[in-house]
Amino acid sequence: MTNFTIFYTDDDEDDLSIFTDAVESVPQKINLQTYSGGQKLLNAIFNPPPTPYVVFLDLNMPGKNGFDVLEEIRSSQDQKNIPVIIYSTSNEPGIIEKCRTLGANCFVTKPVLMSDIVKSIEYALEVDWDKFTPNHSNFVYKY
Repeated sequence: MTNFTIFYTDDDEDDLSIFTDAVESVPQKINLQTYSGGQKLLNAIFNPPPTPYVVFLDLNMPGKNGFDVLEEIRSSQDQKNIPVIIYSTSNEPGIIEKCRTLGANCFVTKPVLMSDIVKSIEYALEVDWDKFTPNHSNFVYKY
């Protein structure tokens, strides 16, 4: 069985805890690394190992927000191909489009139900990110 490394950053400790609980319900073996802010996530990404299979990124954080973090990842020659899933409470079309334009791979509005959080994580592990091309019809994941 493949081991997956997921990086997740969020400034909300409750969201970090809930996501951690959801990961434990996923059948795949996952090495979850959580970060309480954008700069901490960037420090981890730019100083591997480990290298994430996928990054779940909250947008609304103090300091470096999700947009800032996404731009830094995409401007890095070495790390620009890491799949980034925006994981946000927002579902505003303008914000979603900005994320797509900045190079995010997928957008997930934070689910309320634990089962939907698990589905979102399982989806992230099933996608072949090397072949996935985000567009208007597949960018927003609907659990």
